[in-house]
Amino acid sequence: MAESHLIIEVFSEDNASGVAYKNRLLKRRIINYFDATGNVTIAELTKELNISAPKITNLVTDLIEDGLIKDYGKVDSTGGRRASLYGLVAESCFFVGVDMKKFFINIGLLDFKKNLVEIKENIPYKLENSPESYRQLMDIIHSFVEEVPVEKQKILGLGINLSGRVNHTTGYSYSFFHFHEEPLSQTIEQEIGIKTFIENDSKAMAYGEFCSGVVSNEKNVLFVNMDYGVGLGILIDGKVYYGKSGFSGEFGHIPFFNNEIICHCGKKGCLETEASGNALLRNFKKKIEDGSSSSLAKKGKVMDDLRVADIVKAAKTEDTLSIELIAEIGEKMGKGLAILINLFNPELVILGGVLAETGDYIRLPIKSALNKYALNLVSSDTQLVTSKLGEKAGVMGSCLMARSRLLMAGQ
Repeated sequence: MAESHLIIEVFSEDNASGVAYKNRLLKRRIINYFDATGNVTIAELTKELNISAPKITNLVTDLIEDGLIKDYGKVDSTGGRRASLYGLVAESCFFVGVDMKKFFINIGLLDFKKNLVEIKENIPYKLENSPESYRQLMDIIHSFVEEVPVEKQKILGLGINLSGRVNHTTGYSYSFFHFHEEPLSQTIEQEIGIKTFIENDSKAMAYGEFCSGVVSNEKNVLFVNMDYGVGLGILIDGKVYYGKSGFSGEFGHIPFFNNEIICHCGKKGCLETEASGNALLRNFKKKIEDGSSSSLAKKGKVMDDLRVADIVKAAKTEDTLSIELIAEIGEKMGKGLAILINLFNPELVILGGVLAETGDYIRLPIKSALNKYALNLVSSDTQLVTSKLGEKAGVMGSCLMARSRLLMAGQ
């Protein structure tokens, strides 16, 4: 318990002054260097951080006592005294990530060395802007925190993903649970008792993929979240791009089509109206009503209960109607993506979300549309890939963002 208190103190944003405050910031610099580099020696820390060896030694000793780093043994040497390698302690602290979908929640636990040590997927849930939906969310988080095999005091951050407009800096959500005066992050933090950060779901998924997924050395990347709606995460020069208020990436609400379909945002003709999971559901039901056949209809699936995941699953089992409709969505999505590629000239475009699980059934029509609509010189610079993390992208992203914000506090 005492060790947990010391760890929390290192990352505390409470007012401090003088030597104590300076030492806290220096400790965070050391931790961030370990985080970026891995295990290093005192000499390497001294050189890279431009801090004297005695000072570094004292701070490293403090961090060992805090339980955040440890001595991993001597480094190989061709001569002279062998130096010790120091590095982060995986089990010193943890972070919880909550990825909220339309009909379920994924929730996971990340250790200090970015290993996902616990995950619960597809917990039944219905996301609505209501007190009942909020209460159910709190119950799910409480249960998970109580069940994981770590002390609650060691969980230093809680990240929560929500679709729609989120200001990650202020902690306000403008799409869900905005019936409290204070920021949503503050409301949840007071109830759960863990420092809380909220994030737009597409940005969190993108961040998970940027840090632990398919991205290697690329610095300019677009992540497209193809779910019931359409979201976008943008990485520019190695950093997530937010815009002024955190609302960047509303790709799905480009007025792309001349139709009379009202989007959930209240406007007509948005890209989402014809190139999203919601559009796929609408088109599928219409085709069945018009007499088309599908394995889903043969199984007696009630169309009112149909979900995007059902159509995705059917496509994977060679259901012709599902494959054809997904290809149509891909063609329209590809035309929209051509605009983004012409604007951003990215190194990589990552396809994520439930529709990306259909693999080449959606990727190939998107690629074909890109070849048709994007400028050749620009398009040839861009690689089109599918998410490596898949369903885990959101949980990884929310955990990693909570971890990153805690580490960077006060920097």
